[in-house]
Amino acid sequence: MVSHSGLLTVIERAARKVAPQLRRDFGEVQHLQVSRKGPADFVSIADKKAEDTLVAELQKARPDWGFLLEEGGEIAGDPMKPRWVIDPLDGTSNFLHGIPHFAVSIAVQEPHRSGKGWGDVTTGLIYQPILDESYWAEKSRGAWRHDQRLRVSARRDLTEALIATGAPFHGHGDVVQFNRIFGAIGPSVAGIRRFGAASLDLAWVASGRYDGFWESGLQPWDVQAGILLVREAGGFVTDYRGGAEPVERREILAANDALHSKLHKLLAGALRNA
Repeated sequence: MVSHSGLLTVIERAARKVAPQLRRDFGEVQHLQVSRKGPADFVSIADKKAEDTLVAELQKARPDWGFLLEEGGEIAGDPMKPRWVIDPLDGTSNFLHGIPHFAVSIAVQEPHRSGKGWGDVTTGLIYQPILDESYWAEKSRGAWRHDQRLRVSARRDLTEALIATGAPFHGHGDVVQFNRIFGAIGPSVAGIRRFGAASLDLAWVASGRYDGFWESGLQPWDVQAGILLVREAGGFVTDYRGGAEPVERREILAANDALHSKLHKLLAGALRNA
């Protein structure tokens, strides 16, 4: 059985602590009280409870670390120590509609070597409570599902490739840009899927279930753990222009080397012809 660090043990313990309450609330989803925080962007009581539980558990283990949270924003810690980047319930809309496709995402981000801002993500975990699937990665130690080593898909032909994405919805996203990209990629691939949880999309790219993924407008807590997973599984993750800062540009293109190159050409051409 593969061994992992004590830090990863802390993270998985926190995710599994919150999992039973998420499963319980999911089973009673029709009774949840829901508040709005923006157009078509719902936050359930389950979401808030999960985040509170994660923060409490992780603070016990690393009391001087800060947080970047989907709901709670930024909580400052020791600037010389890492911080937690957390999405307690990625796929909230799925959850609230009774669709069993959502995850807890936790990443550890190191302070930048310059002492200003934040640098590399070195540990990440994505946990799917319904299927009890735990995807994790540590920098330079590979990507794993439980104790099974993960590798990105080996497919090289776009006509055989299944690609994941996220689509604009009410109040969110650039519909015109999405339509251009979809129009370039869609006819070239075997299929496109939109399942509504970017963390799991990236975990599935890392595991070879999907052959690639693109999406814009995502937040750090949506993607930090997933980007590490894909890279540690041998994949490439860039922004739409092939740059190395997809989180800052809020543009994600992920795939193996061959498909990434082909998808990048299609995507760049769609943007160039805009």
